[in-house]
Amino acid sequence: MPVLRRSPFALRIPSARSYGTSQPKGHKPTIGIRREDPERLWERRCPLTPDLVHELVHKDGVDVLVQPCERRVFTSTDFLKAGAKLHPTLQPAHIVVGIKETPLPEVYTGPLPSPRLPHARDGSSSSLVPRTQIMFSHTIKGQVYNMELLSKFLASENPSAPANGSLLPRLIDYELLTGADGKRTVGFGWFAGVAGALEAFCAMAHAHLELGVASPFLWTPRPHTHPSLATIRSTLRDVVGAEIAASGTPKSLGPLVIGITGTGNVSQGCLALLEDLPVQYVSVEQLRSVVTDPHTDLHKIYVVHAHAKDYFVRKDGQPFDRAHYYAHPDEYVSEFHTKIAPYLSLLLHGAGWAPAFPRLMTNAQLTTTLEIAQTLGKGRFAAVGDISCDVEGGLEFLQRSTTLSAPTYVARPPGLPAHLPPVAMMAVDILPTALPLEASVHFAGRFAPYLRAVVAGYTGSPPRTDAEEEAAEALRRATVAQGGELVRSFEWLRNPLGVWKDSVSGVAPVSGLDNEAPAKTEKNAVGVERKKTVLVLGSGMVAPPAVAELCGRPDVQVVVASNVLTDAERLTAPFPNATGLLVDMSDAAAVEKLISAADVVISLLPVPFHPAVADMCIKNQKHMVTASYISPAMRELHDRAVAADVVIMNEIGLDPGIDHCSALSLLDDLRAQGKEILSFTSFCGGLPAPEDAEVPLGYKFSWSPKGVLTAALNSARFKLAGEVCEIDGADLLATPFTDLPLSNVLKLEGLANRDSLPYAPAYGLGPETRTVFRGTLRYPGFARLMHGFRAAGLLDAQTKIAPSSWHALARAALEERLGTLVMDDAASVRAALGDVVSEGDREDVLAALRWLGALPPSPAEDASGGDAGMPPLPGTPQAPIDLFAGLLAHRLRYRAGERDLVVLAHEVVARDARGAEEVHASRLVAYGDGGGSAMARTVGLPVAYAALQVLDGGVAARGVQGPTERGVFRNVLERLEAAGLGVRESVERKGRVGVEETLVRRWREMKA
Repeated sequence: MPVLRRSPFALRIPSARSYGTSQPKGHKPTIGIRREDPERLWERRCPLTPDLVHELVHKDGVDVLVQPCERRVFTSTDFLKAGAKLHPTLQPAHIVVGIKETPLPEVYTGPLPSPRLPHARDGSSSSLVPRTQIMFSHTIKGQVYNMELLSKFLASENPSAPANGSLLPRLIDYELLTGADGKRTVGFGWFAGVAGALEAFCAMAHAHLELGVASPFLWTPRPHTHPSLATIRSTLRDVVGAEIAASGTPKSLGPLVIGITGTGNVSQGCLALLEDLPVQYVSVEQLRSVVTDPHTDLHKIYVVHAHAKDYFVRKDGQPFDRAHYYAHPDEYVSEFHTKIAPYLSLLLHGAGWAPAFPRLMTNAQLTTTLEIAQTLGKGRFAAVGDISCDVEGGLEFLQRSTTLSAPTYVARPPGLPAHLPPVAMMAVDILPTALPLEASVHFAGRFAPYLRAVVAGYTGSPPRTDAEEEAAEALRRATVAQGGELVRSFEWLRNPLGVWKDSVSGVAPVSGLDNEAPAKTEKNAVGVERKKTVLVLGSGMVAPPAVAELCGRPDVQVVVASNVLTDAERLTAPFPNATGLLVDMSDAAAVEKLISAADVVISLLPVPFHPAVADMCIKNQKHMVTASYISPAMRELHDRAVAADVVIMNEIGLDPGIDHCSALSLLDDLRAQGKEILSFTSFCGGLPAPEDAEVPLGYKFSWSPKGVLTAALNSARFKLAGEVCEIDGADLLATPFTDLPLSNVLKLEGLANRDSLPYAPAYGLGPETRTVFRGTLRYPGFARLMHGFRAAGLLDAQTKIAPSSWHALARAALEERLGTLVMDDAASVRAALGDVVSEGDREDVLAALRWLGALPPSPAEDASGGDAGMPPLPGTPQAPIDLFAGLLAHRLRYRAGERDLVVLAHEVVARDARGAEEVHASRLVAYGDGGGSAMARTVGLPVAYAALQVLDGGVAARGVQGPTERGVFRNVLERLEAAGLGVRESVERKGRVGVEETLVRRWREMKA
């Protein structure tokens, strides 16, 4: 038996002043159909159809008002014939329905007279009821850019609202309407799948055209160009499908394979559309044979519907288990990039993703996919239809959404080697509106029971059937705010609401309100006040470990500002106390506004930006931390920083950074023991792990190698055995310090690193210290090969050349270097190289240049050293060093699954009170792992540790500083130890040949 309930809308409250009320004629509930935001060019859907409006008016006794809109799929005339009335604003409507969120100026918050109670002549609140607004509000995930919309429903943000805000509107979100099983009941997923597949077919056809091939998919109808889905499917079946069945697909493309992910309505829409084509379904295991078999029938389209069990594998080797996967997603990795993606012509991605779960494909995995795809023929993995449209979500390389006006873009994510092709991406974020008629009819039919339940709330009619009871309960679950308050399950939205309020009041501009892209969701942080703010400028490779460490402090709010919004949002997405936003560093006013709202600023920007950021920090009396060397421009700010009571902490990464901290700690301990420091040597280097170093130079680059090349041209100064020594930049590569006794496992050589002598006073090393040397580590042979490249003119930054191909690069550089023509044959190039490179090094340099692709491979050499898949040459003349840097970035890049290595080694020779000499060693050896590269962790973590210490008032020093304060370097070392990056120290009596002796011997050999 139905339970009689009092309507929640018949509120009997004390009289209050009128708040925008109006008196509609009659006593009927009134529904208003809102026009969509005029800025949404393609939004033509409508939540109610004329047929449903006719039922509501003539059977349910409801008044329906329609806001005129000439773009809507149904005309105003259609609604007038159904019994509706036109109204310019819908101000008299109790219930306002639309598709997307209501434009802010059109949100009416004032109550209306109850449709079932006598009207008070004075308009008092005794007979007033709140309105109901129903929409996809885009607030329920904490989207900061829509918190202003949410604020209109909350009493706390509307102090002048009547009845203390209890008559503010009820907000219902379609996305929350679910059945008893928790599944969504109202939506457009199936139509997104259909429209997305059509747009993706067009994207694939265009990608094929770029390859010089026309396929039958060029005739695919774009969904919005047809009056109905029926005519679209007829064209797809009778034109595209018929042509494939009759003539086949182009042989040069091989079998066309379409992959589908997901199991929901989106994937079902894709599969339904494919029924109109001659398709054959295949399993994941059959993909390779289908693609590689020359006898595969080209009169069919091959479809693989991949499920999670097909590509997610457990790290422990156990079989995939769905329940276990959802409980422990971190224990799974995706193999989609090797098992499925390389064989596809088109991916239709309809699977959902959440930050805690493994991505379907990462940027690094895209590289692997395309490397494999290149071996399988033309057009493999050329196009993706990401119907989920989750920017940098399941597909990390989806960098932005698209529109129906421009449905595709060419994606080349950061790190994708230049020799690999980009991917055509279709990611329209409003796909269902391309099928406005069928989508609206479907939606209205599913929404009708819920709308009638809302009407019943106004008329006081209790639920009479189980279905009506279920609809009323679903509406309660779908309510975000009611009576001026957030419902209990959405109280956590107070936190992103606070972020928005701070942003518009100038306290902490973190929401990116001026940008199209939504800000990151704030999660479950009810009642947690942001006490301190750390602003991180930059989102590069070292940012992830730093941001993760900062966010481990619940009392810290982290703001990541980047010139790439998607990077900032990707970094902050996993953390409830972090927000990403877009900032242009050339907009000084915008940057300074961010700085003024922070407590501590971390600059991870390129070095030239640091002084300008520091200047703003000083003006706003904000502390700053950066990993970079103290430049002359930065040093000039010291006195101003002191006067402003600000610390500008520099040199707190790896080198410089951890090297300072560990050196100062070791020297501090030795002095505390009364020991005299006789020698100090320090080496540091980032290298590929040994198993990944079998390449020329024994070196790999994770970003542009030009910095490494230019560093090899710097002059150096140091002190050895009491002698101040200098190496001119032209000779640096010719004077490597080989056979360094730093490791029993790794064989290493070193290069002197700039001027070591200024570090003597910083480390407290007096005249009695006979050796002061800082160097960079490389694997043996690096300097010899690099010196040969320099001699050949490849490191020249002053001249410009325009080689006809990559294979002509070395010859063109030699011609410029020698000032003479070098013929294009092996003997001439060898002879020319012999003029500038020693005979002992010439063959190794030639072999390396061939492997790198700067010379044609010899017939006897492996073709892998040739020009297959090389990046395109620039269209204008370039400096040899820039061209060579581009070549190295391609040929010596880290590939998926490869590790880097960081080695830091100090050796201090000290004399005790008895006159005996001891050798004290300090070592850090770290490899990259699943937590990030070794370089990123050893740079990013010290920055975070120092910033938190400054934030907590633990740094007394002021002005422009390095980590020389004992409390600073001790804290960083202790935190690194806890993170598994501890420095290991050892001591032994003087006896064996140590680093100092090796350096002295090698120096004397080179000078002899």
